[in-house]
Amino acid sequence: MIPVKTLLSLREEYKAKCAEIKTGDKYPFYSFCCKNVPGYKTLKGNLAFRKAVLERAGNDLSYKNDLYAMCGRDMLFYINTFAFTYDPRLIPKPAEVPFITYDFQDVGFDEIKKAIEVGFDQLSEKSRDMGLSWMYLTAFTWMWHFRPYTTFRMLSRNEDLVDKSDDPDALYWKILYLIKHLPKWLSPNYRKVHLNLLNLDNEATIGGCSTTSDAARGGRCTAMLPDEFAAVPDGHGMLSSTRDVTKCRLFNSTHKGAGTAFYRLSVGKIRKLVIHWSIHPEKAKGLYCFRDGKLERYDDFKGEVTVNGTEYTFPDNYPFRDDGKLRSPWYDNECDRAVHPMEIAQELDIDPFSSDFQFFDGNIVEEIKDQNVKRPYIAGFLEFDEDSLDPIEFVENENGDLKLWINRDAYGHFPQDLEVACGADISAGTGASNSALAFGNIGTGEKIAEYASPWIKPEAFAKLTIALCRWLNNAFLVPDGGGPGRTYCDELIKLGFRRLYYRRNEEGLTKKVSDKPGVFLNAKEKSAVMGAYRRALKEKTFIQRSDISNDECLSYVYTIGNSIEHSASLNSIDPSGAKDNHGDRVIADALLNKAYDFFGTVKEPEKKTEPTNCYASRKKAYEKNRKNQEAW
Repeated sequence: MIPVKTLLSLREEYKAKCAEIKTGDKYPFYSFCCKNVPGYKTLKGNLAFRKAVLERAGNDLSYKNDLYAMCGRDMLFYINTFAFTYDPRLIPKPAEVPFITYDFQDVGFDEIKKAIEVGFDQLSEKSRDMGLSWMYLTAFTWMWHFRPYTTFRMLSRNEDLVDKSDDPDALYWKILYLIKHLPKWLSPNYRKVHLNLLNLDNEATIGGCSTTSDAARGGRCTAMLPDEFAAVPDGHGMLSSTRDVTKCRLFNSTHKGAGTAFYRLSVGKIRKLVIHWSIHPEKAKGLYCFRDGKLERYDDFKGEVTVNGTEYTFPDNYPFRDDGKLRSPWYDNECDRAVHPMEIAQELDIDPFSSDFQFFDGNIVEEIKDQNVKRPYIAGFLEFDEDSLDPIEFVENENGDLKLWINRDAYGHFPQDLEVACGADISAGTGASNSALAFGNIGTGEKIAEYASPWIKPEAFAKLTIALCRWLNNAFLVPDGGGPGRTYCDELIKLGFRRLYYRRNEEGLTKKVSDKPGVFLNAKEKSAVMGAYRRALKEKTFIQRSDISNDECLSYVYTIGNSIEHSASLNSIDPSGAKDNHGDRVIADALLNKAYDFFGTVKEPEKKTEPTNCYASRKKAYEKNRKNQEAW
């Protein structure tokens, strides 16, 4: 969640930028109207101004031409004088309303225009119902109208949301609505076919498609709008396919958990447009917060408000809520309407960690990233004898699938007293998900090595595992025995590998061991194994070193059926090459943690003993003997 201090600073930042827009010469006709046209920014005054402008334009060709030129030079004048929007929630009042921009929208339009004209990617982190989709589409329409040969692309998670003629939620519906409500002398000649809009006067186009991994791969465009990007089914595939298509991608969405491509973008270096509900003048009326137990108010609003059906006189008898969050009567009412706090986190708070039923604590994951995660000391692959499976040589390669967080001696050996365990998650090796190994120091709980590849078959993976376990001081192995793991475990036994975990009855007093190797991760066992791993991370008995594996934790969520699943199987970056990422490293880590438990958790460091013939030992023996004599 964005801190209160940051949100208050954001309000001041928007206030300063908006003042500059309204008084500067960047938008000359808009700033003139704001200063000199009475009521230009009110509904009554704006409608009166529009009426006067249209009446004069109807009788004065020169004035009409001037207005056209003014609109081409000044986007905000164009919007506030001629654009309309549609809101069916206003019914029975008119649903068609003049587009009169709020101050924060002036700043937003300026930032969008800058991104398109300069050419850089931009990500909008927004609360719901802030008008961002209308803003992006209006900016596209203005550019398409007045900038010859510009080409724009619109994308949404399915084709109907892009272009469906009778659906006001469809992107093209909104654009055509904007065009059709312009006066005829201002509207361009255009041709509309499915998923394409051509300006016949200047050859500018607006195309559309669904957000697939091959979205717009074959073309080039001025700017692209992936709308509600957090909900697209193949986020990172789409990112790869569009990188060279345009210099300006405008990612618009609310957060839907931390396991999305949108979240990964949001924590990167991309330019961000943050539109929080607290900068909306209507939603922020009566804005307040409790800080250090003291109520702070941020405006002078007074009046009647209704929250959850109860009327209050604000602030006289208002029930302020003390939870340290920035709040308002509007926000309080939305919280009461929500079925679950997750709705508020997702729709209003811009909080990716709380906008899903997260299995792992996002704050702990971030803490681990700050305190424990390290770059691998070395990466590469292990050469081994295909017949004996004995290790031959470690070959260093920065792109290798094997990563190490432990140093070897000059002879390439690991410390002799190092006891190692390994967890293994097995895939079919078809490229759909990774086969993963996680190696750890039983004595300290520290992860020391990691392997992941989507292209290795279970039989070949079994051979590699044996070689790696031998190389890493004869490591003890805990594999997943279900699915492809069954073939993998059968191959381990066939090859004579015996240093591995066998299934046992964990609930019985004797914990009877079966003859079946591995852990069978049904829903109950998976919950137990993952729960134990989560506690180990929290209690710091499992020391995570891998950045990728740590990040994968954020993608695990509770489903409605209370099972634990990976929420972004098609939506995570995976440098190993897997087309989708099922959090396989996390499973391997959780099985490694089970190995720690099997050995009695992390061992306490052994106390050093003194040699019996050293000076300190002889002195202690003398003192003990003297005391015994004195006691007699």
